[in-house]
Amino acid sequence: MITDTIKEIFQSQQSEIDIPENAINRRLLDNVKIHPGFASIITGIRRCGKSTFLKEMMRKAKCTNYLNFEDLRLQKFELTDFEKLENIFGVKENLYYFDEIQNIKGWEKYVRYALDRKKKIVITGSNASMLSKELGTKLTGRHLNSELFPFSYKETLEYLGHTAGTESFRKYLLNGGFPEYLKYKTPDILRRLYEDILYRDIFIRHKIRNTGTIKELSSYLISNVGNLVTFAGLAKIFEIKSRKSVITYQSYFEDSYFLFTVPKFDFSIRKQLVNPKKIYCIDTGLIQANTLSFTEDYGRLLENAVFIKLRDSDYKIYYYKNKRECDFVVRIFNKIVNAYQVCYEVNNENETREIEGLYEALDFFKLKSGVIITFAQEDKLTYKGKTIKLIPGYKWFSK
Repeated sequence: MITDTIKEIFQSQQSEIDIPENAINRRLLDNVKIHPGFASIITGIRRCGKSTFLKEMMRKAKCTNYLNFEDLRLQKFELTDFEKLENIFGVKENLYYFDEIQNIKGWEKYVRYALDRKKKIVITGSNASMLSKELGTKLTGRHLNSELFPFSYKETLEYLGHTAGTESFRKYLLNGGFPEYLKYKTPDILRRLYEDILYRDIFIRHKIRNTGTIKELSSYLISNVGNLVTFAGLAKIFEIKSRKSVITYQSYFEDSYFLFTVPKFDFSIRKQLVNPKKIYCIDTGLIQANTLSFTEDYGRLLENAVFIKLRDSDYKIYYYKNKRECDFVVRIFNKIVNAYQVCYEVNNENETREIEGLYEALDFFKLKSGVIITFAQEDKLTYKGKTIKLIPGYKWFSK
């Protein structure tokens, strides 16, 4: 590209760097570390606020050496054009911010070259696998990874100016945490996002021609969050030739931060791979806007929201099942440290099932206490020597 063209686009984007008036201080902001010779990588699903987050980082650092490579005017930008961009930034500057840099073929070569010159670089991207593969080969030991999710409950309260309580929590379960949707409340925003994930992050990126099968598979999975599935069973339902193909498709969903699987806990890694898995989605609002089976199904929405919060906390997550089932057990390093049951309302019909399921997990992992996350109930029980706390969702999510 001609230097003047790159400069014109850079200056045009500079005029859009102003932080929105209602921008909030994301939890991740204080945790992203920037060091000379290292690339700070921020990944996350589309439209979760990465660009605004990057601009807030720039405001905090008082540095605006920034370029967004999703700009259609940069379609002809090539690897050799980075030298021109550095000159536009200023040769004495050592901190650069790049939004969706993976759109540039060979970008990792430039980043490694810049890091060798002790530049500090912050990068965002929407696809975890694509970034990690290239980072693994080109930036080994030279990158620091962070993940940005849609707004948490606490961030949503700040964004909307609401207070914690059952009513605001109910709305959070229904609406999720995508900033644009919370602002405009137009379901088409989340429907278009769903389409963009499929077409731009999966079909185009992986050069998939048989899109119909993956569309049907994604629709089935997002309609069955919290339920158990097997890859072999999915292959049979959708007449997919092999279980391995289903595993590959699910990896595309997960790499795009769209759908995740939770394995059954087992000390055997092989058994973890073949046992049924639970499916969860990145956002409850995205579920609501793109399914027909979740009309105010608060129980499953609550379970999905609990998963999101645990996943955003960097835990390794499993479900536990023996005679009964416990929704989530979480591991730090090599130790299971907490067990959680999720139940919208504990009553006479489900009390034994929910408490016994949690107790089995607590007993197996030798934990003294566990939590049942409810919508509004609060209580403290002692069951067979174990302490079980019932915590309302809005309180647990406000921690």
